[in-house]
Amino acid sequence: MRLEASDLACVRGGREVFAGLRFAVAGGEALMVTGRNGAGKSSLLRMIAGLVRVAAGRLALTGGADDLPLAEQAHYLGHQDALKPSLTVEENLDFWARYLGTGDGAPAALAAVGLDTVAKLPAGYLSAGQRRRLSMARLVAIKRPIWLLDEPASALDRAAQDRLAELMRGHLAGGGLIVAAAHGPIGLEGARELQLGATG
Repeated sequence: MRLEASDLACVRGGREVFAGLRFAVAGGEALMVTGRNGAGKSSLLRMIAGLVRVAAGRLALTGGADDLPLAEQAHYLGHQDALKPSLTVEENLDFWARYLGTGDGAPAALAAVGLDTVAKLPAGYLSAGQRRRLSMARLVAIKRPIWLLDEPASALDRAAQDRLAELMRGHLAGGGLIVAAAHGPIGLEGARELQLGATG
């Protein structure tokens, strides 16, 4: 599997965020997207996820599922944790499993992120770090080959950061690929770097 961008451009609110962007990342590899605030890191991830229109250029995935668009083969973990506070932790994850497809199910995924002991608790009672870990559980519960992670370690304590790093290493070892935006290390040693706005 290989995700490739050629001469990619992004325009938001009439402003060109980036243009002429090129990169390629294959299964088993990770790409770290870095750059100053406003350089387009989140916009790039959202573009790959199908949430932002490609202004110019091309995004292509080879070796994936031919019958599915790129966006349906990717998980996007953004700044906001998409949770319904009145539903329990387990019910939130079950909703995403039904909406996005089948996978390992809530119990195994919650155990993987250390939330199995609060599965019956309403999500509204979770701390910021626990909410982030619940979002991480979606990556485990529903199998998709591409992980798009926007500041995935935000609000996580050291133990949870270690869990995230372990999940990412397992995903890569299984042939998945990761494109992550971060201002600091997140446990993806050996990842290649794509710096946005380096000359701007």
